[in-house]
Amino acid sequence: MNKFKEHILIVDDDDGIRSLVQQYLKDNNFLVTTANSAEDAKRKTDIIKFDLIVLDIMMPGKSGLDFTKENKKKINTPIILLTAKGEASERVEGLEIGADDYLPKPFEPKELILRIKNILQKTTNLNQKRVIEFGLVKIDLNKLLILNNSKEYKINNTEKTILERMINSPGQIYSRDEIADIIGLGKERSIDVIITRLRKKIEENPKNPRYLQTVRGEGYVLWIE
Repeated sequence: MNKFKEHILIVDDDDGIRSLVQQYLKDNNFLVTTANSAEDAKRKTDIIKFDLIVLDIMMPGKSGLDFTKENKKKINTPIILLTAKGEASERVEGLEIGADDYLPKPFEPKELILRIKNILQKTTNLNQKRVIEFGLVKIDLNKLLILNNSKEYKINNTEKTILERMINSPGQIYSRDEIADIIGLGKERSIDVIITRLRKKIEENPKNPRYLQTVRGEGYVLWIE
């Protein structure tokens, strides 16, 4: 079963382009919502927090530039502008008022996917937590250290990769297979060993964990209070 990735809003008054982009993004496991005007997009961004917006410049009523100028700071969401060839001045204006990228029409859907992934990765890197404190524990991924009640523990790159994912999605359950994929390890039982090692560095009582818990039949979860 495919898991949806980020939620993308496509805004274009052209039914054909909207349908094409929507299908291509769905084929790449993105969750997709569409809007046929800037006004329609505004209504949807008022109630839904999107991860990225693909926005046509030339539309009846308010243009994509109008939407970007009025809403970019409010919604704080990356925007890719779709522009017609020869609209160099509008592309420059779009970038000046906050758009993150632009793509001239006609375009290859594969190129749009690459641009979306590039922006989302940059956004993820900027938003990721690198230092976090809970209880008597402080995890510093920059220094590869865990401080637990005045004791200091070093963490290796494998442990750092797991913690990085869990810290930035607290409460999400990760199966052994998912953790193995994250760290590029194929042996399921080795995951238990790594988790046990992490618990010794995080937990006051590793045999009765408070934070890094096992969810029977599902996997592991980090509960940060």
